[in-house]
Amino acid sequence: MAVPKSKVSKARRDKRRSSHWKLATPSLVTCPNCGAYRLPHRVCKACGAYDGRTVLNVEAK
Repeated sequence: MAVPKSKVSKARRDKRRSSHWKLATPSLVTCPNCGAYRLPHRVCKACGAYDGRTVLNVEAK
């Protein structure tokens, strides 16, 4: 049976594990129609455009 050579402290153990659980920031692109930031391959919430055409009717506030 395998036995560890020495104890690994909680700080050292947690430093090693910390990099695997980080959340990635979502990539944002600008809408070519209105210039607002949006997620790629999704309809723009500001103007309702996708792939050069209007898909949703967005009412102005």
